[in-house]
Amino acid sequence: MAKLYFNYSSMNAGKSTMLLQANHNYLERGMTPQIYTSHLDNRYGEGEIVSRIGLKYNSNIFTTKTDIYKELLNDNIISKIDCLLIDEAQFLTKKQVTQLGRIVDELDIPVLAFGIRTDFQGNLFEGSKYLLAWADNLKEIKTVCHCGRKATMVLRLGDSGKVTTDGEQIEIGGEEKYVSVCRKHFYERDIGLG
Repeated sequence: MAKLYFNYSSMNAGKSTMLLQANHNYLERGMTPQIYTSHLDNRYGEGEIVSRIGLKYNSNIFTTKTDIYKELLNDNIISKIDCLLIDEAQFLTKKQVTQLGRIVDELDIPVLAFGIRTDFQGNLFEGSKYLLAWADNLKEIKTVCHCGRKATMVLRLGDSGKVTTDGEQIEIGGEEKYVSVCRKHFYERDIGLG
């Protein structure tokens, strides 16, 4: 029986690496996974999933208007899809999370979604909010704060390299723009430089 899995964390915990490993495992067994990532994260090229350790793979892209259920339904008619892998799942809409549930429940295809739980202000992303509410299985991928505690939050750095609390919820970036920290250091705005 297929399930909807949500694997979440703060930044730089290895989500994309885990997704690419899952993809490799399916391919190695002669199965057909389908991969999607958000069009918003195009740092390495549109539809390119790249992990910090250098793994990469081309994928389909989704925007807020993509009907993932319809696309997967059509693809599954052409060739059986064994698993759906979603990177940057925090950028999904509520409607798209509903579509993922339909893929699991109606098409019996497991869905593994990977994403960030909260933004730099401590607020849930829309996709994460509904995945946390509706997924069959939740798994926290852990990373550490500079103090050694579990990092559950993320701080955004402005152009000056100092922590900023203002701005749009979505601003694409990596280690140069975001630092994962524990809750204590999130409230203190402490990125561990001194």
